[in-house]
Amino acid sequence: MLAAKAAMAVNSLPGGPAVNQLDLHPPVTKIAAEQQWLHYFMLIICSVIFVGVFGVMFYSILKHRKSKGAKPANFHESTTVEVVWTIVPFVIVILMALPATKAVVAMKDTTNADLTIKATGYQWKWGYDYLKGEGEGIAFLSTLDNTQRVMSDMGKPEGDDYLLRVDNPLVVPVNKKIRIVTTANDVIHAWMVPAFGVKQDAIPGFVRDTWFRAEKVGDFYGQCAELCGKEHAYMPIHVKVLSSEDYAKWVEGKKKEMAAKADDPSKVWELADLAARGEKVYAANCAACHQPNGKGAGPIKALDGSPIVLDADKSKQLAVVLNGAGNGAMPAWKQLSDTEIAAVVTYTKNNWSNKTGQIVQPAEVQAARK
Repeated sequence: MLAAKAAMAVNSLPGGPAVNQLDLHPPVTKIAAEQQWLHYFMLIICSVIFVGVFGVMFYSILKHRKSKGAKPANFHESTTVEVVWTIVPFVIVILMALPATKAVVAMKDTTNADLTIKATGYQWKWGYDYLKGEGEGIAFLSTLDNTQRVMSDMGKPEGDDYLLRVDNPLVVPVNKKIRIVTTANDVIHAWMVPAFGVKQDAIPGFVRDTWFRAEKVGDFYGQCAELCGKEHAYMPIHVKVLSSEDYAKWVEGKKKEMAAKADDPSKVWELADLAARGEKVYAANCAACHQPNGKGAGPIKALDGSPIVLDADKSKQLAVVLNGAGNGAMPAWKQLSDTEIAAVVTYTKNNWSNKTGQIVQPAEVQAARK
């Protein structure tokens, strides 16, 4: 048992949750620091009121109890008391409202941003598009690292960043105003990073925004803060804050990486190459639910031996992948490229016991989108 406890021991994660944490996260933005100050300020005021009210109440009960011969006063109205209990709460509310309003107004001021990034919530991952500023044009998906999901399925959590590690973190420069525009593809999600003092709902069909300015480099973590389905716990947020020089290098490298991965949708692929590409796409996006062996689990349908996968009519499986099925049980995957969808469908049609020999080309996916 001692060995098991030692293996399960975790440490506080810098930029993320701490062991036995009671307080708010250490702030790395001015907004988060102001929120923490407001938290203490409101707590002190409420504590003073609590002690004052209950102190007077218990004093009155003990001092003026019948056993001590106290005689109850007989009066109906007191103008003085009514004026006091109206003015004092009013003053207290104003004292609490002024700094709170100042903080809320600052939180909503998304003007003059150095960098604008759209965060799109999917079941169950985040999509990031750099819309304006240095890095404009960069876009990628951020998904829970597959090793984390495997650990969760096995019931063997390891590491201080358990269920917080992602394959592609959001990268931003330090001391720059970052505007985050949120929306969602399917259901309501919420983009939250406690160390930044940021929590903004992502609602399908609507655009909301928030902002932050990180004052120190490092890794900072959050999670989707809106119950969004059965994989809600597997939708972390990882923000990597870099120096201006390192961020410029990251932008240059990311753009080269995107250019290298850009696929011509008119390219005709061989079965072996497309299936090999599809294996990677499946491992990153599909294996968590359908299992690496394609057998599914519980309500998740198996792909191995699936009539839709084996059907010669490719459009049936393409429709499910592109549009989802089962009222969201199978999410839509339109965010993947034509080549990625063609690759993963080809992989499922030719893996495990599915030996159809069928190939889905990117051009077919492109046509199916219309």
